[in-house]
Amino acid sequence: MANLKEVRTRIASVSSTQQITSAMKMVSAAKFRRAQNAIIGMRPYANQLNEIVDDIDTGGDVLTPFHAVRPLRTVLLVVVTSNKGLCGAFNSNVIKLAQQRIDHYRQTMPADGTLQVISIGKKSSEMLAHRKDIHLITHDELFDDPSFDNVAALADGIMKQFEDKMVDHVEIIYNQFKNSLTQILTTEQWLPVVPKDLKGSKDLKDSKANDYIYEPTKEDIVRSMVPLTLRSTFYRMVLDSLASEHGARMNAMQNATDNADELLKELRLSYNKARQASITNEIIEIVSGSEALKG
Repeated sequence: MANLKEVRTRIASVSSTQQITSAMKMVSAAKFRRAQNAIIGMRPYANQLNEIVDDIDTGGDVLTPFHAVRPLRTVLLVVVTSNKGLCGAFNSNVIKLAQQRIDHYRQTMPADGTLQVISIGKKSSEMLAHRKDIHLITHDELFDDPSFDNVAALADGIMKQFEDKMVDHVEIIYNQFKNSLTQILTTEQWLPVVPKDLKGSKDLKDSKANDYIYEPTKEDIVRSMVPLTLRSTFYRMVLDSLASEHGARMNAMQNATDNADELLKELRLSYNKARQASITNEIIEIVSGSEALKG
């Protein structure tokens, strides 16, 4: 059994750790509420934009450069993690899936094909920096200031690359926010844009075409709407990741605080047993000494 000094030291150490995890949980809870309100407010806008574009009957024609499907010579993966740890499996799950997608494209792409990775978040940047078979670009600053202007600037740059045929396929890997306890690991094709009649919607056969009067032309509307939709979708994914990060960290710190509480109970019980044993030994020594003096 550990001596009293060792147990007291461990109790003090665990108590200090518990205070830190409890404070981190409170900070994450405050940030989580703001991030949750941001993504809840953004989703209806992004979904409505997608519905408007889907409602415009393209007939499968390529009306914008962003619909163009080309052979995969250059693939771009956007990996969204966080800049900090202590949030459970939030980062490791995204990095693991990113590694799998990189291996997949390395096997399916031509030998002279190019695989680019844009990392948003220091955790993925640090892990993917060791890979020599990709061209890594980091934008970790977006998680420090995830404003729409900053995210839209990056989205515009990627769209320009796709439009100039420097990139043939863009895929985004991130955690989709569901609630504070659940984050859905998601891989989503961002470019090229998939027309509605190719998405395989179950309700597509039963839906009726909306009889719209287009002013100006349908093609002009699509050309102006698609870039706006792509920007909002990209921004929604970043907000999803931000809310998921704070939710995951809040949950992880709550579990750590609860585990520390259980460990403290065990340590205090161990300390009381050790103290009781020490007192018992002292009594036995006193009684033994007294009996020896009588003899």
